[in-house]
Amino acid sequence: MVTRATAAAVLLILALTGCSALGGADRTGIVVTTNILGDVTRAIAGDETTVTVLMKPGADPHSFGVSAQDAARMENAALLVHNGLGLEEGVARNVETARSSGVPTLDVGAGIGPLAYKSGENAQRPDPHFWTDPARMLKAVDLITSRIIKHLPGADAAKIRANAAAYRAHLLDLDRWMTARFAALPADRRNLVTNHHVFGYLAERFGFTVIGAVIPSGTTLASPSGADLKSLADAVRRAGVPTVFADSSQPDRLARVMAAETGLRIKVTPLYSESLTAADGGAPTYLRMMRANTDAIVAGLTQERDR
Repeated sequence: MVTRATAAAVLLILALTGCSALGGADRTGIVVTTNILGDVTRAIAGDETTVTVLMKPGADPHSFGVSAQDAARMENAALLVHNGLGLEEGVARNVETARSSGVPTLDVGAGIGPLAYKSGENAQRPDPHFWTDPARMLKAVDLITSRIIKHLPGADAAKIRANAAAYRAHLLDLDRWMTARFAALPADRRNLVTNHHVFGYLAERFGFTVIGAVIPSGTTLASPSGADLKSLADAVRRAGVPTVFADSSQPDRLARVMAAETGLRIKVTPLYSESLTAADGGAPTYLRMMRANTDAIVAGLTQERDR
C-alpha cells in the first residue's frame, strides 16, 4: 500500500527534477538556445505558442550557461531549437541530455548547408556562424517553420506559415539592401579582419576576403599566440586594411594588444556579430543587427588607415 508520506515524497522528487519524465503529449512550448534564432523563432511562432530564449542579450554564445530551471525547461519542451555546429559550447551537454530524454530537437546549422572554416585552428570544420548570410537564414526559417508545425499540433499551421512568409519577405528585402550597400565598396576595400572567425558566410555571399582574425579560431574561448599576432599584423599591412572588427559583446582588448605588440596602428570597429542587444541597444532584433553591421562594415572599410 502506498502511504500518503510515500506519495508526497514522489511528488517532491518530481518537482525537484523539473518533471523531466514528462511524456511527449505533455511537453509544451519551444525553447531556443541563442537569442538570434530566438528572435527568428518568435517571429514565426507569433502568439501560437510560448518561446523561451536561453541566451541573454549581449551574452557570448560560446560560453553562456543555463540554470537548473532552464535545463528543466529544455527537457520538457515540445521543441528545442539550437544553432548547432559546435557554437553553444556551454550548453551542448544540456542539449544532448534533452535529446536523449526524447525532446524533439532542431540543429539548424546542420540543415542550412554549412560552410567550412578556410583557415585557423578550426580549418575544414563546419562554421556555425551562418546567420551572417541572410540567404542562409531563409533556409533556417523553412526548417523552424516545418518543425513547429510538426511538433506543436495545437498551433494554427496557417498562421505559422503566414508569419514565416512575412519574415521571409523581410529577409529578402534585407539581402537586397545589403547587396546594394556592399556594392559601393571597390575590390581593394573588401578585406576583413575580425576578433575571431565569424564572417565567413558574409564573405562568401557578398564577395569579401577574410584576411585573418586576432583569435585564429571560430570560438572566443581560444587565445592567440605572439606568432599569431605577428602573422596577422603582416597580413593586415600587406592588404592595407583600415580597421579590425570586434564583437560588441566582447572587449576589443585583443585587437588593441595586436596594435600595441606589433606596432600596427589600426582602428577597432565594434559589430553585433554573435548576440542581439537588449531592447534599448543597437541590435534588438536580427534584422536590425544585420543592418547595423552592414553600415558599420561599409563605414569601417571606407575610412583611411592610420599611418
